[in-house]
Amino acid sequence: MPIHVSEYPRGHAAVDAAAWRSALAAGEVMRGLWIASASDTAAEILGGAGADWIIIDTEHSFCSPDRLLAQLRVLEAAPVFTVVRVGSREPRELGTLLDLGARGLMVPMIESAEDARRIVAATRYPPDGARGVGGGFARASRWNRVPDYLTNAESTFSLLAQVESVAGLENLTAITAVDGIDAVFVGPADLAGSMGLLGRPRDPRVRSAVLGAIETVRAAGKTAGVNAFDPDDAMAYAEAGAQLLGVGADVTLLAQGATALLERVTVPGRASAGTT
Repeated sequence: MPIHVSEYPRGHAAVDAAAWRSALAAGEVMRGLWIASASDTAAEILGGAGADWIIIDTEHSFCSPDRLLAQLRVLEAAPVFTVVRVGSREPRELGTLLDLGARGLMVPMIESAEDARRIVAATRYPPDGARGVGGGFARASRWNRVPDYLTNAESTFSLLAQVESVAGLENLTAITAVDGIDAVFVGPADLAGSMGLLGRPRDPRVRSAVLGAIETVRAAGKTAGVNAFDPDDAMAYAEAGAQLLGVGADVTLLAQGATALLERVTVPGRASAGTT
């Protein structure tokens, strides 16, 4: 996204949960980029690329709390909504990430309505849930400088359930019926493995299952999302009703871009990039 010198000092305000929910309710399709490198520099670069949302991965990357905090801070200056894909469904982790200031949480491997209810409870304060109360220690409340944070915390973040197994698809209708889940995000890679098609997320059987999941989520009045790093897949899923698209990741963009560049710059007598 080009930024003129006259605009640079003003920076950009990050998208908050209220604006995010309004956009989803309006039916907007959101293009998202993943950060899997745990790098705040990568976060800053992707934050200015024109994406609608950024997903910071803590499930498949080595992302310490300090690294996560650095990424959240740089993305405060970007016009995006930031979601943290958590490493587990453990309630303490979910509460800690919200205290750290995550505006969105994506929780993987939701396979039942009970799983969904547990993550909702873990992110709500009593009496509606079991989130630990530590406002004075929390960046989310600006260390108690937001006086009404505890009574309005739910309005400051968005909760996404990630469904990525056959069991999850079998229980998808019940999962979507759980209050407190803003969106259901399908993971084709893990789904392919669960279907006995490991490494084949574009297999027609996987694509058919994803399309069916999108239809089910939409029929329940919820927002559907999906990972689709191939542009043709992303467009097909968007046409089917998916609003949240994960279309690329920092590490894959770097790996593919570097290889493609070196393959174009040929040197006589030297093997092509990516060969040994």
